[in-house]
Amino acid sequence: MRYYVSIGDRTLEVDLTGAVPQVDGTPLDAELVNVPGTPVRHLLVNGRSCTLLARPGEGRGRWEIALGAERFSAEAVDERTRAIRERTGGAEVKAEKVVKAPMPGLVLRVEVAIGQQVKAGQGVVIVEAMKMENELKAPAEGVVARIEVQPGQTVEKGATLVVLE
Repeated sequence: MRYYVSIGDRTLEVDLTGAVPQVDGTPLDAELVNVPGTPVRHLLVNGRSCTLLARPGEGRGRWEIALGAERFSAEAVDERTRAIRERTGGAEVKAEKVVKAPMPGLVLRVEVAIGQQVKAGQGVVIVEAMKMENELKAPAEGVVARIEVQPGQTVEKGATLVVLE
């Protein structure tokens, strides 16, 4: 199976049809192991090991990834979905302009103000969850329309924190 994985403005072609996975046509010595019942994944690439968290994001094929201190969103679509989008003129799914809590936690800081222009990937809210500070980033460029939380507030998974327009 061939997938197209988009992270930010970059798209990678991931081919899993053969015995050795390929990324953009380059063979890769890689193995991904899921820890059952958790978002934890162990990834081994060319002899280097790392642990990441992968949670389903908003929408089909979307994922919220935490790799060390880095947090980012990714979208993975298969060949069929990509072909349908190309043939129907359907644009790739645009990033939702809402920052939501990926897990329950405590809001430590809000780093934006109403009316402020933000770029995609810019930090907007710091939430403490699982004894770690998590910087939640704007999914797209926009202007802050609403801030629905304040420092010290407890939030549940999926709670809307900031809305952009």
